[in-house]
Amino acid sequence: MATLPKGPAKTGIEQGIAARIRECRAVRGLSQRQIAEIIGVSYRQMHKYERGLNRIPAGSLYEIARLLDMPIDYFYHGLAMKARRSNTPDRLTLLETTRHFSAIKNEKHLEAFSQLVRALAGR
Repeated sequence: MATLPKGPAKTGIEQGIAARIRECRAVRGLSQRQIAEIIGVSYRQMHKYERGLNRIPAGSLYEIARLLDMPIDYFYHGLAMKARRSNTPDRLTLLETTRHFSAIKNEKHLEAFSQLVRALAGR
């Protein structure tokens, strides 16, 4: 019979779940502190969950999924089939930029932003 690992989590599944939580939280503009307060854990514990350092209890994952308005299977889907690409700082920046961009209502500001990005990208 296989034994379960003891101590901190660092498996691909925990890392994948953590990355998806981080991604959803960033897209919704929530802080780790906000989620921690709502689900009843410390900021430090939430930080460990999002880094894949500690396993997330089923009840806490359920609350996080409910808070982020995601089905719980979203956090598991495809993790066993392939290694989940971790969220790089560039990818998180892209997600946050997209969220902020979609909040801009002024069409002139949207066009100016688009031109700025094109200029910075050298296109």
